[in-house]
Amino acid sequence: MYKTVGLGTTVWSPLASGVLSGKYNEGLPKDTRLGKEGLDWLKDRSFAEGNLPRAKKLAVFCQELGMSMPVVALAWCLKNPNVSSVILGASKVSQLKENLKALEVQHQLTGEIMERIETLLDNKPARPLF
Repeated sequence: MYKTVGLGTTVWSPLASGVLSGKYNEGLPKDTRLGKEGLDWLKDRSFAEGNLPRAKKLAVFCQELGMSMPVVALAWCLKNPNVSSVILGASKVSQLKENLKALEVQHQLTGEIMERIETLLDNKPARPLF
């Protein structure tokens, strides 16, 4: 449909409610969205199915690349030819500046790097048979 109809997708929460920012790698700070009372549903969803251990593995790989995890996550979204926009959820100017670096480095995510990310995350959905 993307190619035949010209459909483009919008990525909402590309940093998985902050999990891909790295701020939860050492625990749950109380001054963050997932630490707020009443957002237990979001915390449970964000930390479900091994998301945090996968994010920690990705953080190590991002260090090897010399890039921050948010930049790599956003660049990964931008590399998808079916993505037409990525919604950023930055709450600070410093976060916005960091996030926008993804525009500059997306070309550095080679096919090999993209495959390594897929392998580390091990959560790629199965393609339907049709």
